[in-house]
Amino acid sequence: MYETITCSIFAEMELIEVVTEGQSGKVFVARSKTANFFLLLFLGTLNTITPISIDMYLPAFPKIAASLHTGIREVSLSVSIYFLGFALGQILYGPLLDRYGRKRPLYAGLSLYIVSTISCAWSPSIAFLLVIRFVQALGGSAAAIAAMAMVLDFFPPEKSSRIISTLILIIGVSPMLAPTVGTLILAAWSWPYIFICLALVTLTLLLISIFYLPEGQEPNPSISLHPSTIIRSFWSISKDRNFYTYALAGTFSFAALFVYVSNSPAVFMGEFHVGPRNYSAIFAGLSIGFIGSSQLNHLLARHFRNEQILKAVVWVQAISSIIFFIFALQGIMSLSLVIGFLFVILACCGLSYPNAAAIALAPFTRTAGTASALLGFIQIGIGGLISTVSGSLSLRGSLDLSCFMAITSVLAVILLIAGRKRYR
Repeated sequence: MYETITCSIFAEMELIEVVTEGQSGKVFVARSKTANFFLLLFLGTLNTITPISIDMYLPAFPKIAASLHTGIREVSLSVSIYFLGFALGQILYGPLLDRYGRKRPLYAGLSLYIVSTISCAWSPSIAFLLVIRFVQALGGSAAAIAAMAMVLDFFPPEKSSRIISTLILIIGVSPMLAPTVGTLILAAWSWPYIFICLALVTLTLLLISIFYLPEGQEPNPSISLHPSTIIRSFWSISKDRNFYTYALAGTFSFAALFVYVSNSPAVFMGEFHVGPRNYSAIFAGLSIGFIGSSQLNHLLARHFRNEQILKAVVWVQAISSIIFFIFALQGIMSLSLVIGFLFVILACCGLSYPNAAAIALAPFTRTAGTASALLGFIQIGIGGLISTVSGSLSLRGSLDLSCFMAITSVLAVILLIAGRKRYR
């Protein structure tokens, strides 16, 4: 059974009934490649809000530190704070997306993001910046969780891994461009204008959402927003062995990216004394590894199962991270060596994320918003917590970075092996 809707630039789409492991739900399937292209482009752009919120202002850390009379390491905490706020937002928006549909919670989140982003531009102190970045993350998280839920709304489950890889390609462009754009804004004006630019970009996305984006899953009044009901729903999803095995393994593998983002200014600009322009170039170059591997997943997914790809990737990442840590511990470290190790590790993150997410979310078509929210909370919460701890230590930058990457990567291997055995 299906019905047809028409939605401007997103073209005609079919609403079809899908049954996955006993759970029924509906997904929209675009009838044309043009509709697919515009829909994926928009969902991917929604997902870039958080990356550009982090990447664009990284070159401005020395300027922000000087303006707020603090140090670069203290400013780096604003990255970790954003991760924690983003994780909490996942829990808040998940049930709202299932109860009220995708669009209204998305409007609310983007509006909150715009207001708080403008407030960041006029931060009078580092304490105010940390607080308002937390609020900014609460708003921005709506875009990410809505985009992930709409992947399950608009595309069939068997394509989800490849669709997520495509989203990562779009997301991955932001680390290549955002620091460069931030550097140009910094050279032309000053660091507050970076946040003003972010607010204008998000306002544009909000207007497109209002006038062009289809609803996706319809509002479901039967879904209760009572705290006890929400907790039971999250608990029911978290007990699924398939979900927690791959969510946790993928989370600790992906945590290497959080550690890298929060510590990279201290490593490159602090330890190796790289200037803002060269830092932007290094950041963009390392993003190629993350983007390239996520696109390689398209090819690998045609020949191997998601589980096989994930298992191989976490082993490669763990071995690379351990060698990186040993080199840093022995003081055998140079700028080119750090870049080489990070390129390999970030490439592994680009492969582990789409496969782990696709496997973990596959059984939850009807409660896609809640399941996506829980997955996002686990990934961002644990990643943000790890990056906060790593950023608060006083170790040498590359030693701190390699140590936490080794720990999280080894944990990913252990969790995957233990979970798969228990699942069998």
